Amino acid sequence: MSQDQINLFANVETESATDSAAHNEKQIEINTLTDQLNYHAHRYYVLDDPIISDAEYDRQYRKLEALEAEYPEFKRADTPTQRVGGPPLEGFEKVRHNVPMLSLANAMDEDEMREFGFRIKRHLKVPSTTIITYVIEPKIDGVAISLRYEDGLLTMGTTRGDGVYGEDITGNLKTIQSIPLQLNRDGHPIPSVLEVRGEAYFPRDVFHAFNAKRLAAGEPTFANPRNATAGSLKQLDPKVTAQRSLAAFLYAPALSEGVTFESHWDFLSALEGWGFQVNPLGRLCEGMEPVIQGYHELMALRPTLNYDIDGMVIKVNDYALQERLGAVSKSPRWAIAFKFPAQQETTQIETIEVQVGRTGALTPVAHLTPVNVGGVTVSRATLHNQDEIDRKDIRVGDTVVIQRAGDVIPEVVKVIRDLRPADSQPYRLPKVCPICGSETERAPGEAVTTCTGLDCPAKLKASLQHFASRKAMNIEGLGKKLVEQVIDGGMVRHILDLYRIDLEGWMTLERMGKKSATKLLANLEKSKETTMRRFLFALGIRHVGEGTARILSEALPSLQQIYDASLHDLENIRDIGPIVAASIHRFFAQEKNRETIQALLDLGIHPEPPLPKETTTTEDPNFAGKRFVLTGSMESLSRNEAKALIEERGGKVSGSVSRKTDFLVAGASAGSKLTKAQNLGITILTEEDLTTMLQ
Repeated sequence: MSQDQINLFANVETESATDSAAHNEKQIEINTLTDQLNYHAHRYYVLDDPIISDAEYDRQYRKLEALEAEYPEFKRADTPTQRVGGPPLEGFEKVRHNVPMLSLANAMDEDEMREFGFRIKRHLKVPSTTIITYVIEPKIDGVAISLRYEDGLLTMGTTRGDGVYGEDITGNLKTIQSIPLQLNRDGHPIPSVLEVRGEAYFPRDVFHAFNAKRLAAGEPTFANPRNATAGSLKQLDPKVTAQRSLAAFLYAPALSEGVTFESHWDFLSALEGWGFQVNPLGRLCEGMEPVIQGYHELMALRPTLNYDIDGMVIKVNDYALQERLGAVSKSPRWAIAFKFPAQQETTQIETIEVQVGRTGALTPVAHLTPVNVGGVTVSRATLHNQDEIDRKDIRVGDTVVIQRAGDVIPEVVKVIRDLRPADSQPYRLPKVCPICGSETERAPGEAVTTCTGLDCPAKLKASLQHFASRKAMNIEGLGKKLVEQVIDGGMVRHILDLYRIDLEGWMTLERMGKKSATKLLANLEKSKETTMRRFLFALGIRHVGEGTARILSEALPSLQQIYDASLHDLENIRDIGPIVAASIHRFFAQEKNRETIQALLDLGIHPEPPLPKETTTTEDPNFAGKRFVLTGSMESLSRNEAKALIEERGGKVSGSVSRKTDFLVAGASAGSKLTKAQNLGITILTEEDLTTMLQ
């Protein structure tokens, strides 16, 4: 090899080494800038304590943008430049929540709050003198969100939706600067999977500036920050959402794998350490009286805050007590929202209309001179029932103070009697139904007046639509217009008639040819093979939604068992309270209802006992009534598949280990749940053990 060739190779090696060193320097620079910008964003958006100017932040941001464009291989997943990126979406994908997003029951005054405290102690079976520790936090008037982190990185963000299914709005939530893209690893240990719930909101100053800008541009303004927040999170283009400068408070766990907490206060502390914005007004209260005092203090602070709140949330602090308390239908027993008095306005009642619901209940509704209440134009308000009308002495023509109850449902607060017309008369609900002319009645002990007409069109139309709905009997093709036709035409005077119309009868209806009529008849026949849960929901029992219908069918899988159940039996079913139990007992005690049910059965309707995954059975003693906890990763099954298979056999799957846990299924890399289960003496199963049990 010549000297020139040796020199050439040496130069190439030198240049290669120089390039490698330069690349390493650029990677270090990108990492440093990313860390610095995330740190300064946290100080600015979460701590409200910036230590550099906006101009300096912008300079560093532009520098990072340029470096990432030149060296895209070094761009990190938590880079601040990715908070807004990607093309607009065509729509949002629906996502099932791993843990349902429950709503909270409300307390409207101090007496209801104290009753909540007494109820907690009664359910825990502790002396009334026991001091329960609560955490109180402002109830943010925004939009509920759920965030999922895997190994500390944000992987998904969703809306609440209906509590079971939400929408994937990850791109939009990434634009919120107070939501960390990567959790801070300097504080509390980070779970392998973390799902946390909170509230996205529009800061008041940002909202007013945003509306002013829209007004100047000749665009319509938003009525209130909550509506603006909801609209912003539903934008298909994240760049639009980013311009709204939303914020978020995080406050509740949904899932935490590998890291456990003993109390809600500990969890809030961990949230803060991980880099989330946690409301600074939260605090611990020993007993109910400090809670009520905190409520009044928070209400006094309300006008000074830079975000809207509509009450205060109270939670039992101890997670072990929370688990013992459980939930009722869609609300936890261990938490409640203490609502603030709503904003009020004055207007006039122009007339009172009576509406008839599907249960036959008569509801008086006041038609008002339109008025703006809390950013919303209100022209109607519920008067609830005759007792409420009498108590407030409400009359047509009265000038009244109205409010949005719970800041949502308009209601009349009081009458200004000095402005009452001289010829006004007390208002009474009609003695006959305004729809069908049947007599109305009010059962002893009930506040509601109802129509007694079995064939009342108003009641029947709504009942039939409910009966045929997707989550009830699921009669495809039997929509609102078709229901109105068969009732208005006199073809259906009772739900039973629905199954008695023949092909020629259906073909007499408008736009109903032979093909459509044949298909509808087939769907009616198909609906006869249903589940007990759907059938119970379809009956329209007062206070029984689809969740309660499922719970009832799981506890009492046959109609005969429900018929035989005493009020005490019903009250002892998990998640069914005394009011719902009384309503169920009253419904099935009525002979007319039993006759209708029997007639439906005679027509061929066959409500099967709950499907395996809908019931707690006794067929498989390895699973029935047993509590399982899954931890670690599995090879042959996903976590969701394992959970479904366990529940099909009558088992229950919990997210946390407690003394009530029967089995812990430990996959690879099982963490603290395994340690806790071992300390409690709980039976540990491998994935192979579980597979054997399932087989």
